[in-house]
Amino acid sequence: MECGVPGGLCRTGRSPGPLAGAQPLTVSSDRRTVLGGALAFSLAGPAAARAAGLDILLAGALRQGGTLIGRTDPGARIRIDGREAGIASPAGVFLVGLDRDSPAAVKVTATLTDGRTAEKRLTVAPGGFDIQRINGLPPQQVKPQGEALLAKIAAESERKARGWASRVDSDDFAGGFSPPLKTYRVSGRFGGQRILNGQPMTPHYGADLAAPKGTPILAPAPGRICFAETGLHFEGGLTMIDHGQGLVTAYLHQSRLGVRAGQRVERGEVIGAVGMEGRATGPHLCWRMKWRDRHLDPTLLIGVRAPA
Repeated sequence: MECGVPGGLCRTGRSPGPLAGAQPLTVSSDRRTVLGGALAFSLAGPAAARAAGLDILLAGALRQGGTLIGRTDPGARIRIDGREAGIASPAGVFLVGLDRDSPAAVKVTATLTDGRTAEKRLTVAPGGFDIQRINGLPPQQVKPQGEALLAKIAAESERKARGWASRVDSDDFAGGFSPPLKTYRVSGRFGGQRILNGQPMTPHYGADLAAPKGTPILAPAPGRICFAETGLHFEGGLTMIDHGQGLVTAYLHQSRLGVRAGQRVERGEVIGAVGMEGRATGPHLCWRMKWRDRHLDPTLLIGVRAPA
């Protein structure tokens, strides 16, 4: 059994499935459409905002762990619940990440330098996360001990934190994501509470995609490699890609890395190979995503694009 739960949904390429994102329909601000098992939507702003020439359009999964790709006027300053969340790109594209533990009500605001403002109030659906029980892991993988090992883990954590903190000035995420594997079986869903060898752990912030060892891992969207190392205690071979505006994806347990830090990659480019290095009991890819310290489900961006 790999690092997840047995069974799961088989998916090949971009066929529909309950973990996939969906190209959303355009709906009015009081309607939402469930597509592919994820709550997908696109909301236009009020008539007053449109008349003033400023609007907010959003597309994506409106649920805990979802990511919304937005469009507004270029250079607009974005705030989420009053907190700074970046600046819209020259194409007017920006991101809204809904953390795994996002509150049910979220306010998105776009403001131009001349003071014009548009606002969206969103209702976020609960994630409905699983409980996952995994037994048979080596004790050191569940609760590491020993001064040397703890020092190694601490040093690795510092390096990984720098990777997650990467901030490339781009909007490479605007075209949405493709699956990082051509064929796989979902063996562990994002956000589940994990109980390892009977010990409750923090939530699992990745989607586990089971596939044979050596299966090529493909970049799901363009970006720049901001971390690439092997031999990590928990992750084994780990690669991170910065897709712009603080959106970073990670690829864990690789048997082989095919890229180096600082390298630019395009969608579909091979970045490594599936393995079972680190904390894993079978070959699989753990696919993770963070945006400004918010934990997101990467599968919910599959097929979602920036609103026109």
